[in-house]
Amino acid sequence: MYSDNATNFAGSSSELHELYSLLHQQLTNDAIQGFCLPKEISWHFIPPRSPHVGGLWEAGVKSAKYLIKRTAGDTKLTEEEWSTLLTQIEGILNSRPLVPQTADPDDYSVITPGHLLIGRPITAIPEPAYDQIKHGTFSRWQHIQKMRADFWKRWSVNYLSELQERRKWSKQHTVIKVGDLVLLKEDNVPPLQWRLGRIVDTHPGQDAVTRVVTVKTTSGVFKRSTAKVAVLPLDDDEDKTEAD
Repeated sequence: MYSDNATNFAGSSSELHELYSLLHQQLTNDAIQGFCLPKEISWHFIPPRSPHVGGLWEAGVKSAKYLIKRTAGDTKLTEEEWSTLLTQIEGILNSRPLVPQTADPDDYSVITPGHLLIGRPITAIPEPAYDQIKHGTFSRWQHIQKMRADFWKRWSVNYLSELQERRKWSKQHTVIKVGDLVLLKEDNVPPLQWRLGRIVDTHPGQDAVTRVVTVKTTSGVFKRSTAKVAVLPLDDDEDKTEAD
């Protein structure tokens, strides 16, 4: 676990260590001890007053703050309205796919930050599209939902672009393999809905570079350009080996 030196993180590290010590002293079941105790969380703190060391998550925070400001603009909201909007944006951020749950080619489930926070994916009640409604006729609730949808539209596109940049275009050629779980870059996707698929075939060109793939989803099998898919982050060592 990597984080900055905020007091809540330091306190969490202490609590987890105390829990580890308690389990180590009191558990008598050999099977539970053998499974749980070797898996103690190792918490790594970045140097104090060095936020640049945690550049990956700091960039995510900066991006979210920037888009919240762009979305809300000069809108005057009550405390309850701000709380509602920020809670929904928090759900959007914590719904993002991180890694596949399994290597099963027929399994499209992923691990999200929501799994780490509440033990399951974060979902939302479907809302109608407000693009066709005249802005001046919005109720306060509809106005908040329109801002949430605007944030989702901008942030989800940025997130997919960052995945493609970190996992694809930073290498000399695209590394996409059969069986990879990918995010599909599509338009007009509702908030908290991610289009997922498995690569079932690749179609290299004459230069041996793959620019077209066949993707299997829950709704069918079809071809997509590699510019429209983003491979979920997997093992960094594996990527480095392939890049070398």
